Amino acid sequence: MDAAAGALLDPLGFGFFQRALVASVLAGITCAVVGSYVVLKGLAFIGDAVAHAAFPGVVVAFIVGAPYVLGGGIAAFLTAIGIGWVTRRARLRADTAIGVVFAGTFALGIFLYSTIRGFVGDLFGFLVGNVLAVTAEDLFALLILGGLVLAIVALLWKELLYSTFDPLGAAASGLPVSVLEYLFLGLVAVTIVVSLQAVGIILVVAMLVTPAATAQLLTVRFSRLISLAALIGAGTAVAGLYLSFWLNVASGATIVLVQSALFALVLLLHRRDGWWRRPAAASAA
Repeated sequence: MDAAAGALLDPLGFGFFQRALVASVLAGITCAVVGSYVVLKGLAFIGDAVAHAAFPGVVVAFIVGAPYVLGGGIAAFLTAIGIGWVTRRARLRADTAIGVVFAGTFALGIFLYSTIRGFVGDLFGFLVGNVLAVTAEDLFALLILGGLVLAIVALLWKELLYSTFDPLGAAASGLPVSVLEYLFLGLVAVTIVVSLQAVGIILVVAMLVTPAATAQLLTVRFSRLISLAALIGAGTAVAGLYLSFWLNVASGATIVLVQSALFALVLLLHRRDGWWRRPAAASAA
């Protein structure tokens, strides 16, 4: 019993672990909440696209000596809005617009990265994630951004849900569907920035999608889905961070593996016990 308590409490004696724990939980909750809409919209690819599009912003910030969060945030936000604009302007399918913008922006990031001479370990950390390196200043910025995303979703979750399931009906009822669409894309961009240092550009899409997908297997009511997804996102972030500390392995990858393992377990239990049911149109109640 004492050994188990020590294993849980000892890491909390380190300041870097405390900051990492708060950052991981914040990223897990924010990703799960926004990811619930991403999963229902069938736009899982957008998280990957916006995450990769943040890379040139991070590289530019590295070159000019600006905060990485600022550079990545600007690039991710502009890319997300650009995807929405291209989709409407060119009347392309969303996945086509995402593919075009994603490829161009990430190629720009690689091009800029190749011009840097010398040690670029900090940039590599943003590709794979290094939540244990979060500073107090980083954590403060992430708390503001994450809190902003969660506050907006709390205020407009029904409007966002209505425009997701029935955009024509939402427009007919007077809702500004195009504004809500751009707002949603902006929320995705900010969520990506919040999660970059936790799991990195390569893995952030898993953190955005997996908790929501797991919750969707367990409930068909959206209010329950989003709450359950947030709980899963936070719980798996804590479990993954502790495992990475005990095993001395990459924290971002461990968090994602825990989330994937939980999804596989829920999927298997549903099929084995006959609980499987196809998720229907979620209720806003």
